[in-house]
Amino acid sequence: MTEGPIRALAALDDELRRRMYAYIRQARRPVTRDEAAGSVGISRKLAAFHLDKLVTAGLLRARYEFVGERRGAGRTPKVYEPSGLDLRVSVPPRRPDLLADILLDAVVEEDAGETAHEAALRIARERGHAVGSAERERARPGRLGAERALTLAADVVEQHGFEPSRESPACLRLRNCPFHPLAVKQPAVVCGLNQSFLTGLLDGLGASTVEAALEPRPGECCVELRSAE
Repeated sequence: MTEGPIRALAALDDELRRRMYAYIRQARRPVTRDEAAGSVGISRKLAAFHLDKLVTAGLLRARYEFVGERRGAGRTPKVYEPSGLDLRVSVPPRRPDLLADILLDAVVEEDAGETAHEAALRIARERGHAVGSAERERARPGRLGAERALTLAADVVEQHGFEPSRESPACLRLRNCPFHPLAVKQPAVVCGLNQSFLTGLLDGLGASTVEAALEPRPGECCVELRSAE
């Protein structure tokens, strides 16, 4: 087999594992091999191979446990869940470059009478507004109700390292912080920058029906997007 097809097969394997890992993260409960296989449309046997590779890599942990209320005859199924290991390679990729750009611009563009923290919050909001405005220009969505605004916002934030999860028609949780582990060291600063960036993004989108609210949860972004109505 030539080098080109080998690389293509390797890329296919990586994509399958990425999709299964994302599915298991979003499930927020132990997932069986059958469920993981169904999420990407492959056989249970092939899913088991890729899942065990993710376990070996440290992304998942596995155990034998019945899922739900069913306790039928036969072997206890093997289930998988995120390991919780803090990895430098994440799904989706983290964006320390975005945070670095915001902080650098804050240093350079700090106004008279403005603290460094205030400048960083302003720059974060301006950067978010620019991202939102560009997406509104591209998509031309017209007037945005809360549900449509959250759908559009989910697409945009995913491109910037967030992992959006729709908890309800009126609420979008962000399952990760793209600036972790910096958020662990300075949570108040990073959470404030996150909120400012996302508030600016919503303003740029013209999504006046949605707000970026601080709602910290362990292991997730400190901000959620929700209906302001």
